[in-house]
Amino acid sequence: MAGHCYEEKGHLFEAIDVEPSMSPETVESLARAALARLNAPEVLVLTDVFGATPCNVAQRLADGVHVRVVAGVNVPMLWRSLCYLGEPLDALVARAVSGASQGVMQVAQTRPQNQVQPPLSNDPNPSRHQQ
Repeated sequence: MAGHCYEEKGHLFEAIDVEPSMSPETVESLARAALARLNAPEVLVLTDVFGATPCNVAQRLADGVHVRVVAGVNVPMLWRSLCYLGEPLDALVARAVSGASQGVMQVAQTRPQNQVQPPLSNDPNPSRHQQ
């Protein structure tokens, strides 16, 4: 999805699909190969859940200076990260985290129950309305 929306930046990011049957060693090998292909001075790694295999592997790759990890990825975090790929790593991490938290919001509420509806002028049964 990200490659489709940010086609012009496709050479700046990689995605690794981690299958449940993969060993941590296999995932680490894939991740190191992806880092080598990127050949970037700074890399932000986004992972799913803290404590899961992708995050654990990413933590092995992170040095806190050139490779940083943010867990709990969601779509707003991903979009925010891709929009600001040119920024320094510290700023990119801050953008990713703010995108994650600011991108989650309630946009609609359920309709309150027992709402009084005004009778229509041609309503044959006005008694159905609450008094």
